[in-house]
Amino acid sequence: MANIPNKPKSARVSAAKPAVKKHAAKKTRAAKAKLLSSKLAFKGKVFNVFTDTLVESSGHCNTRDVIHHNGSVVMLAVDESKNPADPDVILERQYRHAAGQFLLELPAGSRNPGEAPLAAAKRELIEETGFRARRWTMLIRYFASPGFLGEWMQIYLARDLREGTAQPELDEQIEVRRVPLSQVMKMIAEGKIHDGKTLIGLSLYDSARRAGRL
Repeated sequence: MANIPNKPKSARVSAAKPAVKKHAAKKTRAAKAKLLSSKLAFKGKVFNVFTDTLVESSGHCNTRDVIHHNGSVVMLAVDESKNPADPDVILERQYRHAAGQFLLELPAGSRNPGEAPLAAAKRELIEETGFRARRWTMLIRYFASPGFLGEWMQIYLARDLREGTAQPELDEQIEVRRVPLSQVMKMIAEGKIHDGKTLIGLSLYDSARRAGRL
C-alpha cells in the first residue's frame, strides 16, 4: 500500500470546525415592588382591606387591594390510641357561606392580635372540638392565597389527645367527626374534600408517615 503523506498542519487547522463561543445565560432577578401609598379601604371584624399603590420593577404603576389578617392556625389532631397503623383524624363538617356548601375540614381558627401561633392552636382546638393534645409539632407555614391575601396559615400536628367539651362561638355550627386516616385519604383521592388547608395538611402528614418521618 502506498504511503499517504500527512496533511500540512495548516490544512488540518483549516479543516477543523470553527470554535463556538458559549455565552453563559444571564440570570435576572425581579426587584421588589416599591410601595408608594397604602390606604385603609375597609375595616372588618376579622380582616382589613388596604388599597396599595405600587411601582413595579418594570416601572409600571399598579394599584392592588390587599386583605390584612392576623393569621390562622390549623390543627391536624390525630388519635393513635386505638389503631396506630390507621389513626383517627379529627375533622369538622360545617356550612361555609362563601363556598355556599358544607365542607369537611381540619379544625382551624384565627389568631388574636399578639397571640403566639401555638397558643392559638391549643385554644382553637379546645373551643371547636373539646380535644386537648399533649404533643404538638408544626408541619408547615404557608400563604393561603398571596395574590390578594396577606395571611399566613400554620398547620400543627396534635397528638396524644384527651377528650373534653367543645366551646364553639355562637356563629359556629360545627359537627365533629372522627375518620380513619385511610378513609380520609381515599376521600381526597376521589375529590370529595375541597378545603385547601385540609388537603395540604393531610397530604403532608400521610407522606411523612409513609416515609417514616413521623
